[in-house]
Amino acid sequence: MTKSLLINKYLGIEFIKIVFNTNLVFFFLGCIMNLFEEINFFKDLDVGFRLPLVLTFLYVPSLLNHFFPFVILISCIWFFLKIKKTDELTAINISGVSNLSVILIPSSLTIVLGILFVTAISPLAAGLVQKYESIKGSYETDQGYLAAITENGIWIKEKNLTRNSLIRATHLSDNNLIDVSIYEFDINYNFVRRLEALSANISTKEWLLKSVTMVDGNAKSKYIKEITYNSIYDLQKIKRLYSNLDTISFWNIKNEIKLLEERGYSTKDMEVKLHKSYAFPFYLLSMVLLSSVFTLASNRRDGNWHYVFISISLSILIFFFNDFSAALGKTEKLPLEMSVWMPIIIILILSSIGLIHANQK
Repeated sequence: MTKSLLINKYLGIEFIKIVFNTNLVFFFLGCIMNLFEEINFFKDLDVGFRLPLVLTFLYVPSLLNHFFPFVILISCIWFFLKIKKTDELTAINISGVSNLSVILIPSSLTIVLGILFVTAISPLAAGLVQKYESIKGSYETDQGYLAAITENGIWIKEKNLTRNSLIRATHLSDNNLIDVSIYEFDINYNFVRRLEALSANISTKEWLLKSVTMVDGNAKSKYIKEITYNSIYDLQKIKRLYSNLDTISFWNIKNEIKLLEERGYSTKDMEVKLHKSYAFPFYLLSMVLLSSVFTLASNRRDGNWHYVFISISLSILIFFFNDFSAALGKTEKLPLEMSVWMPIIIILILSSIGLIHANQK
């Protein structure tokens, strides 16, 4: 029993070290790639080097959320390859520990890491991305435009050469904003008029407002059956307000889904994110089992480049497989739950076959 505990402790520490080193490599690669992008964004502004660097460190943790399954895949291949090529695996087997027991160590640790990632690291990364967008947004050239969904409704701010507008609606129904209030100001922010409409068809950027009460700067009101209003927003653009899901914490997803439902928005992307969060630890587990197929289940002693090729190929295939499956869910070709869980279940089943084979060696 003591010998088994020592072996498990040794394997666990070695695995965590390899995961940390691999994650560190991905982090610095992400920093280098994103830093060039930030420098290019600020090339016409005199902001120095510090700001792009700070923004890079705020943004890159969110990238690791997407890369971490492949970090685990590469780490496990590296880990299994190390103990196999140094004959540590043979010594462990002789001491009475099977290949299955060896695989259980990184599997258990990976599930714990997956839960930690979803519940702690991912929310932290979401907060950093929000800070990133807040800082970078202050340097955007289109600061006159803003749209947001809040508990108080849908809010839109617009600015052009002749007017400034603040628009509020209670919710979205099909192609229409409901209970719309439009406050118009001149370029000096002096009040010009207010439009109160029962609905606004926003299928194009030329909105059609119905049952409109117009109040001018002298507080005189007039009823108009229909009136057009030119905006820079249309239905598709407003529906993309939640395009960056990296800003949504795992702990806030259900509240956001409820809020979007109340405002008449599609919640498919948010529901996919929720189920991906639930499935994340099992996704990481599938990476562990898959890596065992190409290392412990093989008697070949190929060079490291062979395993590098396998790692890259598997990462690309799994990425596109997941992306394709998620797209089927969003387009309702598959149920949302199935589109998220199906790739993981398939990988787990195929990997389990390799796991049984590995344990027999």
